[in-house]
Amino acid sequence: MTFWLVCIVLTLVVAAMIVAPLLRPAPAATENPDVVVYKAQLAEIDRDLERELLDPDEAERARTEVARRLLAANKAVTTPNKGGGGFVVPALISAIVLGISFYVYRSIGAPGYPDMPLQARLDASAEMRENRPSQAALEAAAPVPPAVEVPDDYRDAIEQLRVIAPTRPDDLEAWSRLAYHEVELRNYAGAVAAQTRVIAIKGDAAELLDRQRLLDLMVVAAGGFVSPEAEDVINTILRLDEGNIAARFYLGTLYNQTDRPDLALRLWRDLVETGDPNNFHVASARAQISDAAFRAGVEYALPETRGPSFAQMDAASDLSPEEQQAMIGNMVAGLANRLATEGGPAQDWARLIRAYGVLGDQDAARTVWTEAQQVFVSSMRSMEILTNAARDAGVLE
Repeated sequence: MTFWLVCIVLTLVVAAMIVAPLLRPAPAATENPDVVVYKAQLAEIDRDLERELLDPDEAERARTEVARRLLAANKAVTTPNKGGGGFVVPALISAIVLGISFYVYRSIGAPGYPDMPLQARLDASAEMRENRPSQAALEAAAPVPPAVEVPDDYRDAIEQLRVIAPTRPDDLEAWSRLAYHEVELRNYAGAVAAQTRVIAIKGDAAELLDRQRLLDLMVVAAGGFVSPEAEDVINTILRLDEGNIAARFYLGTLYNQTDRPDLALRLWRDLVETGDPNNFHVASARAQISDAAFRAGVEYALPETRGPSFAQMDAASDLSPEEQQAMIGNMVAGLANRLATEGGPAQDWARLIRAYGVLGDQDAARTVWTEAQQVFVSSMRSMEILTNAARDAGVLE
């Protein structure tokens, strides 16, 4: 209610400032002071003529000149302002100002949106974080990755390993191989279970990379979300290495997913500005930091990335088919190499997917699309960009 009262008062003040000049009374007409002087000069000429100080011809010439000046001065007399005294126009202007103000706010503002103090927002974020689904629930709800084409004998061998490994709970080699091959088959939930067992077998000898690999797998298996169990792994890694890039990236992801983009931006900005751009987690932070900054109300722009633009792609349409294929092929090779070594934002991955579609290489486009999903699965905006590119390239219905 206080907000609306303030808006109404401010709008009325602005309207009053606009119409106040129209309500002022019209000033009275004022006589040009030159008129008085010229009238006095005419009277002086008549007196000089009576006293014979001027001859009649000279007096007539002087009277004619002064009369001309008097006529000109009369035309310059200030006229009254006719704008004062009326209330129709000011009232109409006030109504228009008030109407437009409230219409615009109702259209693009947030009428009826409840006040949310900072503490209430922090509490809501904490509640969201506290009530996150478990790792198992997220894995069950995660989209099924595209099937991987492998030889039947390879798939049969992995099926046998899935049966054998549980019978050997302390066989580190069996569980390590199972974790690796589950990833190859895109069975990320199975890879999480196998990698968890690897760490359990190693115990205190488990390396930081083992836990980092588990964290990667848990987030991918959960569809890009950071579960409470994954958060526990993050905390364990940070206790061992407070500057660990992977843990800091996923902690930022957790904040970003629980309505704290300000904290996500703080973590990711440090990674983006000081980390190695070739690092997977730094590249992932780079791809999502602009969205987090926007939601946090902070202006933050990444340096422009290199690579072929859509304008360059369009320019290829004016070339012959052979020249077009050669031009696009060179651009695609450069872009693919950069993304493989340096990473890049979702827009660049989308360009690569579309470029492979133009070249007719559906397998390559599908492979890039699959890899891009793993990188950007936690960003809805990035996934929308990539999904549109996959449709354009013909690898997604």
